[in-house]
Amino acid sequence: MNGIDRWLGANGITLPTGAVLIEAAVALGLALACLAAGYAAGHLLGPRTARFWTRRIGGHVEGLGPRMGVIIRYLSAFVLVSIVFRSPHAWYTPASIVFGLVLGGTAALLAVQVLRGLNLPRWMAWLVAAVFFVALLSNAVGGLDKITETLDMIGFNLGKHRFSLMALVTILVTFVALFAGFRLVNRVLSHSIGQSHSLDPTQRLLAQKLAAIAVIVVAFFFGIDLLGIDLTTFAVFSGAFGLAVGFGLQKTIGNLIAGIILLMDRSIKPGDVIVVGDSFGWVNKIGVRAVSVLTRDGKEHLIPNENLMTQEVENWSYSDRNVRVRIPVRVSYKSDLERAQALMMRAAVESPRTLDSPKPNVRLTAFGDSAVEHEILVWISDPEGGVGSVQSDVLIRLWQLFKQNGIEIPLAQRDIHLHRADPALDGTA
Repeated sequence: MNGIDRWLGANGITLPTGAVLIEAAVALGLALACLAAGYAAGHLLGPRTARFWTRRIGGHVEGLGPRMGVIIRYLSAFVLVSIVFRSPHAWYTPASIVFGLVLGGTAALLAVQVLRGLNLPRWMAWLVAAVFFVALLSNAVGGLDKITETLDMIGFNLGKHRFSLMALVTILVTFVALFAGFRLVNRVLSHSIGQSHSLDPTQRLLAQKLAAIAVIVVAFFFGIDLLGIDLTTFAVFSGAFGLAVGFGLQKTIGNLIAGIILLMDRSIKPGDVIVVGDSFGWVNKIGVRAVSVLTRDGKEHLIPNENLMTQEVENWSYSDRNVRVRIPVRVSYKSDLERAQALMMRAAVESPRTLDSPKPNVRLTAFGDSAVEHEILVWISDPEGGVGSVQSDVLIRLWQLFKQNGIEIPLAQRDIHLHRADPALDGTA
């Protein structure tokens, strides 16, 4: 044994003493106790937090709700282990390794749960988790500075700037953290604005869009500050961006501004029934680039916002949702017009979608070549249901009433008159 001890000493290897091993065992026991306390906290507080989260946030961040128990478990364990490890007592290396493994493991699993709960890609979540694990473990044993120095050595200089592997890792972690924070804050704000009863649907949608833009701007400048980038370096970039907007992104920026204007002047709102060219339907969503119009066929037309600003648009529910439907009807000249008109009125009144006020009306519009032409005027308050179904229902009811009462719907008629030729004129006399 003395020879082994001499060989270990010659190579700089020192075996832990009994006190060091006892301290490592105590550290392991404390770490396990912290993990158990975190498990208990997640079991007790997880369901309550999940219910609170669902009630306050709703379905906007549905991925975090079911994970609340696990998130609280790892977060509680991480906080408790950090408190124990950062106590005034100076821990030896074996105990520090134990605490470093627990700190890195809980932080990595916590990052995975949060990022996956925000629907970030799996590879991104596990990459950030690996960075957290290595950084916390290295920091616990006092080797973080060596790792950062090594990563910073792998790179190159370009002018006054240093591009290294350490800078790449820092940028990646900062980007993921800001993206996750942006998604969380944006959805929380969107839900909070959506629950406001003092705003109408259009104002809520506009507030949500403006809040999203504000969050993006704040996240951008916050990230610039974290990475220590000088804003003066963006002078050239801003000029290039201005040229890009002037040439390539002109339509994109135009659609963005047009969408904001549409929401501000409230000329088109979600739920409105509009006609744009050949597209007829109700507005399902006003997005950053286009307006989604859902037709009766179940097709969703994406119309650029700029088109709605420059083209003629029929909005059937702009100031009033009541829409009048015209239904042409022809009856024979031999029919009793008063009775036919009474039956037309009855068919219109009995149709379930027609309104009692304004009440339906029947008008005689013309004396046609082979029929007396009428027009049934009915009002509906649900134009998103289409006008064809109302017209069909009224005509079916009218067909049955005409058959029961002997009212004839004439076919087109043409009279042909034959004249006998004069023999003196055709030379046969």
